[in-house]
Amino acid sequence: MKFTRRDTLVLAAAASALSLSGMAPALAADGDTVDMAKLMAPTGFTDKVQGSPDAPVTVIEYASPTCPHCATFSNTVLAQFEETYVKPGHVKFILRPFVRNVLDAAVFMLADAAGETNYHNVISTYFKTQQTWGTSDKPRDAILEIAKQLGFTQETFDAALTNQALFTGMESLRDQALNEFGLAGTPTFYINGKTLSGEQSLEQLAAEIDPLLPAGTAPVPAAGTTPAAPAPTGETATPVTPAETATPVAPAAPAETATPVAPAEPAPAVPAAP
Repeated sequence: MKFTRRDTLVLAAAASALSLSGMAPALAADGDTVDMAKLMAPTGFTDKVQGSPDAPVTVIEYASPTCPHCATFSNTVLAQFEETYVKPGHVKFILRPFVRNVLDAAVFMLADAAGETNYHNVISTYFKTQQTWGTSDKPRDAILEIAKQLGFTQETFDAALTNQALFTGMESLRDQALNEFGLAGTPTFYINGKTLSGEQSLEQLAAEIDPLLPAGTAPVPAAGTTPAAPAPTGETATPVTPAETATPVAPAAPAETATPVAPAEPAPAVPAAP
């Protein structure tokens, strides 16, 4: 499915599935290893890397903004993970889009338009407010209201959602994860190539990461996890407590083919959230 200008400005009234290739790829199991050279060559997308490029461990997370398990990880584990492993230089962390629907696409397109400095803040904010916009009967309006609190205007919001090249690249990235890496659900983590699917605690990640660090350098994670910061609307997102820890990816029937949209003018720079 191609993303038309009408699609980008109106969005869907609910998180309806895009074309997840219509194929049944071989699914990877926990512990399976994917070649790092292939993992580090994402199709159609340029990674936003956090941490030292020389870190001994690389952690890649495929996530979807509409996935409740991804939100739980982002809201309750990610901040402490970054403090313990990313900032000290132990881990290079890469968050990759896995676009399951048009709302996922919209969040990542807004993050991209916000620039590298604000990229992860935009994604984090939408995870914290997932139960506001993700369950709204007017998701486009709800996404717009949060975007405005992040510094977007109506004009920069509209411009961000007409980035056809980015949308096409995220589709290619998704198809690569399904067909080459056997991704079966979100979130899925790859730790130096080892597959770890589903929601992970800091302790579970530490059990995989610490043995890969040079002797004597493994950190001692603080007890507990860091709670989510208040959402920009003044409300705190309610953590989702799912029965399972991963949102499965089910192939969908191909969507209608739409007329491609011409590339939009670049969106003006978006100021950081106050």
